[in-house]
Amino acid sequence: MRMEHPLTLKDIALARSGDKGDKVNIGLFAKDAPAFETIRSKVTTTTLKRHFELMPWTDIEVYEVGNIMALNIILSGALPGGGPQSLRVDNLAKTMASALLRMRIS
Repeated sequence: MRMEHPLTLKDIALARSGDKGDKVNIGLFAKDAPAFETIRSKVTTTTLKRHFELMPWTDIEVYEVGNIMALNIILSGALPGGGPQSLRVDNLAKTMASALLRMRIS
């Protein structure tokens, strides 16, 4: 019997992240057109708030970049005091892309 693993964003997308001030920016890139349709419908401010519930963000914005089948996600307030002053272990937000790719989608 074959065990199915839950579908995660890493199965259908690639991501890159960085920071400016107290904002984390994540680019989420679909691997193909059907994956982009899934991402558009499943990666919303509501699902992102749930996925990143332990982060101290103050606002989450999602921008569609259809010509490259991507989403641009901004988490404001995620690095209190900006990268150099934040007490987060990853104070420059480089691992946030990996954290997002672990998000389960149905």
